[in-house]
Amino acid sequence: MPTYYPPTCFHFKVEFVGVSGTDTDTEQRFQEVSGLSFEVETEELREGGENRFVYKLPKRAKYPNLVLKRGLLKGTALLDWFKSAMSTYFTVVIYDFKPADLVITLLDEADQAVAIWNVVQAYPLKWATSDLKASENGIVIETLELAYQYFERKM
Repeated sequence: MPTYYPPTCFHFKVEFVGVSGTDTDTEQRFQEVSGLSFEVETEELREGGENRFVYKLPKRAKYPNLVLKRGLLKGTALLDWFKSAMSTYFTVVIYDFKPADLVITLLDEADQAVAIWNVVQAYPLKWATSDLKASENGIVIETLELAYQYFERKM
C-alpha cells in the first residue's frame, strides 16, 4: 500500500468564471485564500416542564466572506470587475454587472488538481491595499473580499 502524504497548501489557483480577462495565469495567482468554511446555525428548543432537556435543531448553513490576497497588479481585469460592481451598487445607471462563480483548485507538484472548490455567485464587497510604510521593505498586497451564496467541494 502506498504511503499517503497530505497535500501542501501553498500551490493553488483561483479562476473567476465568466469575468473576461481573468483567464491569465497572473490573474489566477493569489498568495492567500480564506473563508472556505461553513457552519450550521442552530435553534434551541426547550422541552416544556423539563429544564434539563434542551434540543439544538439545525436551521441553515452560514458561510463567511471569501478573502483573497495577492501582490498589487497593474491593469487587472479583476479590478475592472470590482469597479463595475461598485458602479452598479451606487449609481442610478444600470451597468452590466454579474456575480461570478469561482473555481479554487489546490495543485500538487505536477500542477495536477488535488482538491477543487466551486464557489457560487460571488460578488465584491471590499478591495483594499496594505499600508504604505517608508520604514518597511515589503510588497504591496491587495485584498479582495467577496460574499457568495455557497460552495461545494468537487474533488
